[in-house]
Amino acid sequence: MFPDRLKSLRLEANLTQKQIAEKLNITQQAYQAWESGKRKPGEDTLKMFADFFDISTDYLVGRSNLKHEIPEGEELEKELDRAIDNSVGFEGEPVSDYDREVIKEVLRNYFKNQKNS
Repeated sequence: MFPDRLKSLRLEANLTQKQIAEKLNITQQAYQAWESGKRKPGEDTLKMFADFFDISTDYLVGRSNLKHEIPEGEELEKELDRAIDNSVGFEGEPVSDYDREVIKEVLRNYFKNQKNS
């Protein structure tokens, strides 16, 4: 899973193996070994790639299909409020308080299910 995800991320970023190696100050051969699956990444390597691509390590190794970790508790509530505040309700009207709570509950359940899958 890791080699496939690593290659996909590189291609999405429109970078060559050589360019990534230069940006991360590693050899192209080392990068190629990780992308081809000849070499297994350690914890530091996973973190390096996760930081570089701005994704979670769980996504990199296939434990999650979400590129970013889902915030929990108060942080999740802030993110949900921010997302709803940036949206427009039906026919351009603001989202009502009732609709806001319904939307938040649906999203909470969705993220909970994503995290557990």
